Amino acid sequence: MALILFESGDMMAEVLTLSVFSFVLIFCIANKISVFIALFAGLILFAIYALCQKFSLREVMVMMLAGVKEARIILIVFTLIGMLTALWRAGGTVPFIIYYTVSAIDPRFFILFSFLLCSLVSFLTGTAFGTVSTMGIICMMTGKALGIQDFYLGGAILSGVFFGDRCSPMSSSALLVSELTGTNINRNVANMMKTAIIPFIFAVIFYAAKGSFDGSSKITAEKLSFLAQTFNLTPVVLLPAAVILLFTMMRFNIKVTILCSIITSVLVCIFCQKVSGYELIRYMLMGYRSVNPGLGQLINGGGIISMFNTMLIIVISSSYFGIFRKTNLLNKIKRWSFALAQCSTDFAAVLVVSVITVALSCNQTLATMLTYEITEGMFKDREKLAVFLANSVIVISALIPWSIASVFPLTTIGAPRSSIFYAVYLYALPLWSLFVSYVDCQRFKSLKNLIKALKV
Repeated sequence: MALILFESGDMMAEVLTLSVFSFVLIFCIANKISVFIALFAGLILFAIYALCQKFSLREVMVMMLAGVKEARIILIVFTLIGMLTALWRAGGTVPFIIYYTVSAIDPRFFILFSFLLCSLVSFLTGTAFGTVSTMGIICMMTGKALGIQDFYLGGAILSGVFFGDRCSPMSSSALLVSELTGTNINRNVANMMKTAIIPFIFAVIFYAAKGSFDGSSKITAEKLSFLAQTFNLTPVVLLPAAVILLFTMMRFNIKVTILCSIITSVLVCIFCQKVSGYELIRYMLMGYRSVNPGLGQLINGGGIISMFNTMLIIVISSSYFGIFRKTNLLNKIKRWSFALAQCSTDFAAVLVVSVITVALSCNQTLATMLTYEITEGMFKDREKLAVFLANSVIVISALIPWSIASVFPLTTIGAPRSSIFYAVYLYALPLWSLFVSYVDCQRFKSLKNLIKALKV
């Protein structure tokens, strides 16, 4: 009896903790309060929960530090990305691409072009972060030069970079799903591509229509002549972009890839743009700032400082899963998910669990592992589970504003958080899968009723 009461009280504590955190998140988002407030409040809540579970304050601090320690590689990458994006601007890489592409591109189709290009590159490289650090930056800078609103363009880029992150044979996300479910990655990719056809077509139509009515005006290379006056636009300035794209396709370590591009950019800045050592350091720390106001509107940005907010979110959110791992805070969600699957569909249960795990863990990899652990008991068909994970948690990760999968791409390209609303492919995929699962469920129920009728 005492054990039952203890378990009941334990469950109430978990429900209360998660409910309060959810309320704080919704309140902050609805009232446009900084997400840092909500995340910090969540950290305090989870720490209090751990203390109530008889962990000492020292043990709770160790949990938090262990979580942050696991995110140190991401923090290093963000620092390097901040330096790289500033050097690409200062070295003329971004100005070169803008100057020679805007005169050849119709702004009405550039949003669609960005989505398709980012989808292609992410499929070839298998990495969302690598794609957004190359094609994403280029598309955003060029789009700004064309006068396209950044939240539309940011949504298209976000959709594109996660197309390949989900279904490329070289994607670490696809590999993680196949490893967790014990399935063949090539069969998984084929199944993922089939389920993506309708959502992808919908996204293409949406971005084509959005571009047609955007009202952007054509900008010629002549109107951007100040770029040629400010920078030495020799083809050599493309080397930093070529290095990172080539190394990414060759599956080099992401830190090595970015570092090599940084070194190349430094050499380009010194020898092509005559940038001094002091200016290089200032750009890498504070970002590129042009003295020309017109030029500044197009290419100002980058630097380690531009990544500060992102890294702060990572530090706070990473400390969460240190607590989750030791306290088993999310265990009771498994019971709820099974009940939900029985009264709706199995994909609906996976989808709801995905939203919860991403919102709490703020990390695509951890959320995928948690979602699998919570829902795997529902499925005998492992390939079905693999596709469901790919159609839910992998893409949902990019739709939660405080998730690393969302914060990193948007910060890298300098897009506002509202871009999430225009990442239509990332919405269309789980919604289409939900519709299909509902239709399949109704067919199954009809078949069962028919069999019962025939037996009678």
